[in-house]
Amino acid sequence: MTIPSSVTTNATPGAALSGPPSVRRGDRRGAPRLSPRISFLIRRVGRLAVSLALVIVGTFLIIHLVPGDPVRGALGPSASPELVARTRTELGLDLPVIEQFFNYIAGLLRGDFGVSLQTHRPVADTLVNRIPATVTLAVAAFIVAALTALPIGIATAISARSGRRRLLNLAASALLGLLIVVPNFLVAVALISVFSISLGILPAAGWGSLENSILPVIALAVGPMAYLARIVHVEMDRVLDATYMTTARSKRLPGRLIYLRHALPNILTATLTIGGLLLTGLVAATVLIETIFAIPGLGTTIVSAITTKDYPAIQGVVLVYAVMVLGVNLLIDLILVTVDPRSSILEG
Repeated sequence: MTIPSSVTTNATPGAALSGPPSVRRGDRRGAPRLSPRISFLIRRVGRLAVSLALVIVGTFLIIHLVPGDPVRGALGPSASPELVARTRTELGLDLPVIEQFFNYIAGLLRGDFGVSLQTHRPVADTLVNRIPATVTLAVAAFIVAALTALPIGIATAISARSGRRRLLNLAASALLGLLIVVPNFLVAVALISVFSISLGILPAAGWGSLENSILPVIALAVGPMAYLARIVHVEMDRVLDATYMTTARSKRLPGRLIYLRHALPNILTATLTIGGLLLTGLVAATVLIETIFAIPGLGTTIVSAITTKDYPAIQGVVLVYAVMVLGVNLLIDLILVTVDPRSSILEG
């Protein structure tokens, strides 16, 4: 039997099994891939959502495992058993824990954080009134720390390499190391003792004016400033040894141009990374500083809520702190990707 020439013409082994060329090309290409930045953003937002879910569940479980009656703590020991029982029913605290949890999640989806057991006001209203003070304190401390650390770190690195003022460099390094390990509450107490009690030139408590903010901002910024200055010093040492810096110096460029145009941009990546971590730490550290200086922020709110076992207030403040910390981490990652498109965090 003769095989038609149309079947055999240009036939290659395995062609009948491999399918049409267009199908094979489509199979190799597959679905269109997202850009690295979009993929990075999706991954980071997904991690943020998972982290928030874990914070919500963990906070709820920990609070409800702590012994004690929050209603009795809020109403006081003189409250009648009938009032305690009625209040517990009104707040839904007499329901099974799992039902309380789902009611809490449903409230969060509606923007309802519950009602404070201590103030009998919506927790959301308290959070809205207290968030600005905490954010202002943390951001102001970060700005002060960053603007102080950069020139100190750069100046000490340049001075150390030149071999001049060695004694001054050793003293600066020792002072920075000391400021890193000193707790911020000791710094706060020292500032109050000197500037409020001894000199009487700055208030020791309060918020809302420039004078009230000076001491708490400095107390919160000192430790991060010292740590960031050490990082800038180390990074500046590394950059000054680079080949392109040797080339720039061989061209006899002005020192200001060498350090600002060639050195500074190359230390920003590490500085921003550490700075982002320090900013998240500053957000958490506001709790102690707000308590010492009587600042009406989230810190004083959560301390008061823990003391009275105010479940809704504790959960609301912890959730806001988590959102702030995770949001700062996401923002720093986005800045790093923008500054350095080749950054390895795009792959993480």
